Amino acid sequence: MPLPPRGGPLAGIRVLAFTKVWAGPYAGKYLAHLGAEVIKVESMTNLDEMRAYGGVDINAAPYFLSINQEVLSVQVNMKTPEGLELVKKMVATSDVVIDNIRQGAMERSGLDYDSLKAIKPDIIQLSLKMWGTEGPLAYQTGYAPCFAALAGLNYLVGHEGEVPRGMNIRYGDSTAGAYAALAIVAALHHRESTGEGQFIDLSAVEAMTSLIGDSLLAWSVTGEVPQADGNYHAEMCPHGAYPCADGEWLSIAVDLEDEWAVLCGELGLETAPGHATLAGRQADRHAIDAAIAARTATRDASQLGEALRAASVPAFRSQSSIDLCSDDLMWSRGGYRMVTDHRTGSRPIIGPPWRMTPDEAQIERGAPLLGEHNDYVYGELLGLPPGDIADLKTRKVID
Repeated sequence: MPLPPRGGPLAGIRVLAFTKVWAGPYAGKYLAHLGAEVIKVESMTNLDEMRAYGGVDINAAPYFLSINQEVLSVQVNMKTPEGLELVKKMVATSDVVIDNIRQGAMERSGLDYDSLKAIKPDIIQLSLKMWGTEGPLAYQTGYAPCFAALAGLNYLVGHEGEVPRGMNIRYGDSTAGAYAALAIVAALHHRESTGEGQFIDLSAVEAMTSLIGDSLLAWSVTGEVPQADGNYHAEMCPHGAYPCADGEWLSIAVDLEDEWAVLCGELGLETAPGHATLAGRQADRHAIDAAIAARTATRDASQLGEALRAASVPAFRSQSSIDLCSDDLMWSRGGYRMVTDHRTGSRPIIGPPWRMTPDEAQIERGAPLLGEHNDYVYGELLGLPPGDIADLKTRKVID
């Protein structure tokens, strides 16, 4: 039977997703949060690795649950000719095909763009690879830390005067995934205007490089190679995170001279005459940072931040994950949404960062069980009778 409508600006758009781990599913999640029907193609013999991360149950792995809300799951063994024919029938009912699997895999399966166009002339296909689909490094695969290292971001992350530390978080995946969703929305707009589909070749490394554009070009302007410089800011001082009582931290950013005066008054700092200007403070920033840290170390971060903000000095306590989970503002704005699934019942997820009026998509369903929507895809979309579906399962074509 058909699934209930969810609304949203992408309602009626169907996305077929050959995606794994984080970057590709991240794009699918955002499209689903906009109302698209996203169908994840998977099988027992070719599982998304995220179904195994952090757990032993492929239907309850925390990482998979966190990134695949409102996504449907259909099983098919693409190593069989019959399975590939079923996939091509799915393509014929879809608007968008996404993949972030190994280079050449889609082509070897007869799912390259030219082949997909022969099935559905206005299809939109997005391929997300570390180095894109062309060029001498297109064959290489990697994960988010690789993207950040190759894009030049890791070299810039660290404290001033120290060895760059880089990042061990998924900026590379989430950035590339968000760019992929944006490109697909643009391609859908293009198709609406012209009737033409598109092939989108997205490089995760290039997506990350776009985040450091000023640093990328700085050498050509200044003759100096940008280095990791911690919290240094060319237009603000002080600008950093300062220790407070009970192991907490407060971020302070001073832009104007009157803000500097307020900060000194609140902390009881004696300031040198030269500190009245940004240039003077920049020249003495290490001593200023040390003096501020000595005064904030015994203060309550939340109370000090509130006092400084009341006097128009930007200052905010650095929140932990536990703080964020209990943040009233995040809950009241819908930053978190409650979803349900077959294993854990009702649970919170991180929702989309946008609020849309009047047509925001409903977000109520958690990540799918493996093959949870087999009957919907094969029966409702492809029109196969129950007996044929049962036979495909018996012969492991639906695997």
